[in-house]
Amino acid sequence: FVFFFSSRRRHTRSASVSWARRCVQETGINAEYMGILLLVQMEEKTKMMVEPMIPRSFRLMLELEKGEKGMGDSNISYGLAKTDDTTFSDWGASIIGAPGTVFDNRIYMISIHCGDKYPMVPPVVRFTSKINMPCVNQTNGAVDPAKLDLFKHWKSEYNIETILTTLRKEMTLPANKKLPQPPDGSNYQLDLTQYILNLIFYTSPK
Repeated sequence: FVFFFSSRRRHTRSASVSWARRCVQETGINAEYMGILLLVQMEEKTKMMVEPMIPRSFRLMLELEKGEKGMGDSNISYGLAKTDDTTFSDWGASIIGAPGTVFDNRIYMISIHCGDKYPMVPPVVRFTSKINMPCVNQTNGAVDPAKLDLFKHWKSEYNIETILTTLRKEMTLPANKKLPQPPDGSNYQLDLTQYILNLIFYTSPK
């Protein structure tokens, strides 16, 4: 019994069933091993179950309600850019700079576009306030998905709050906390053509 479980820890879940079955075959029909086999099989079936997908609009309505009520991290805020946006696509957000860093005592404004594939596909995020961080394009303020781990390993359970808190944590990293910054209050000039191209590229199905 002890041998089986110590061995099972060194095997992947996909190998667990076959390993248990082999133990049963080699040792004869043993009720204890058979019980373990059944439990492992039940675990595998449970892992294969797919959670029901929450409709995009309902998911964003929940996020909007949370943002409007100020629930969660008090250092961030977010809501619809236009209150009559029934598609819940364009959002405005802000981050209070992290204390003990060059970002302290500053408020950074951010625009967010949630495409049709959200939350399966991450939104397009752009700082409108100028900021110097490696994950931010210094020309237009766009957050580069290739330079932010959250976007590189995006999961559907992530949301707008997750993005904003992650960006704030980026400010506290040793490599970022003392970076020279643009003058407080300066903004990026939006390159509309490039912004549209970013929307198409990052929100289109891969």
